[in-house]
Amino acid sequence: MSTEGFSEQERAAMQQRAAELKKEASRGRGKKAAAEEADMLTKIAQMAEPDRSLAERIHDIVTSNAPDLSPKLWYGQPAYAWKGKVVCFFRSGNDDKERYSTFGFTPEANLDDRGLWPTSYAVTDLSDEEAEAIAVLVKKAVS
Repeated sequence: MSTEGFSEQERAAMQQRAAELKKEASRGRGKKAAAEEADMLTKIAQMAEPDRSLAERIHDIVTSNAPDLSPKLWYGQPAYAWKGKVVCFFRSGNDDKERYSTFGFTPEANLDDRGLWPTSYAVTDLSDEEAEAIAVLVKKAVS
């Protein structure tokens, strides 16, 4: 898996999918979910690098490992919800004027099996090993 994020062709496909979802929403089919996913994909496409690549990679990790989570915007940033409640999220460091982006979990995530568990991580790059760690946490969060 590349650490560079999506290719230009993949980004174009995401933008096309976002447009399709908006069109579906305007027709009334899955209106809310389609519109929320389209809004989130549009937000990711508008992010400056390196946040865009990080958000794209995290989107791929989350949707591949927890397909029941619904993509949406939460406080203007990408998030993934189960039955309307956000479980995990990405915050752009650039948008927040911070030196790093953040991937985190809300209290809805099923991660608290002992006295210490993760709630958020600073993200500046994602190696394959770090991506796998996120995948494991996302799977556990929805278990």
